[in-house]
Formats: sequence, C-alpha cells, structure tokens
Amino acid sequence: MRKFEVVKAYLDKGINLPKRATKHSAGYDIECAERVEIKPGEIVKIPTGLKVSMPHDEALFVYPRSSLGIKKGLVTSNAVGVVDSDYYNNQDNEGHLMIPLLNFSKDVVVIEKGERVAQGIFHKFYLTDDDLASDNQRTGGFGSSGK
Repeated sequence: MRKFEVVKAYLDKGINLPKRATKHSAGYDIECAERVEIKPGEIVKIPTGLKVSMPHDEALFVYPRSSLGIKKGLVTSNAVGVVDSDYYNNQDNEGHLMIPLLNFSKDVVVIEKGERVAQGIFHKFYLTDDDLASDNQRTGGFGSSGK
C-alpha cells in the first residue's frame, strides 16, 4: 500500500498531503512545510513534514518542479532523490522527506510554507537473478544507506 503521512513533529502544522495536479499527472506535488530562506550558493534541506510508505519493491523518485530553476534559480542538489521503502519510520527521523535545494542565483530565495517544490513518482524496481544485496537493516535517516 502506498500512503503519505505527516511526521509527528509536524502533526499540528497544517501539512497538506501530496496530490496530483490533474487526472493524468504522474507526480504527487510535494510542498515545503515551513518558510525557508536559501542564500546564494547554499544547499538547504527543505522540510516537507511528510513520510511515505510503499511496497518493498517500489521506491519514490523525487524530482524538482520545472518552475524551480526558471522562476527561483533553484535546483535539487542530488538531481533526483530516491526514497527507499525502508526509509519509512527509520529511527533517526521517522522517514521525514527532505528536499535538498541549491540556490544557483545571486539572490536570497524564499520558499514559503505550502509552496510546491518537488513531485514524487512511484516506480517499481526489479532485482537481478544474482542479486547480492546486503542483509543490513536501515538504521538512519537522510543519506544513511551509504554509511
């Protein structure tokens, strides 16, 4: 089952669950959970106040909204975010989805609470017949699988 939820720290903050803009949209629009300022050349992890559960053979791919670069001078610093199913409810941050944005403009950029910054698309993935994946369990939050 796929489901977006609000993390505990943001339960009383009026967080909107992601939704698709149109009937045929692939992506779920993801909003910023609080007002954030990003200085020129700075990378900031934008809080969404969200976590997501999904089947173990799926991942949520997080793409920047096309208007970010054109209107705001922002790009996602990791190009495309990949959220694995075991990120949900991890012990470090409850699986809080964060969107790392880089300000490549020469001005301070403000992202307001409720502003759509990314879109998430669910993708099924497949394993090779000789998959040698680790038996390790995720214990951390953002960027923890590489530790």
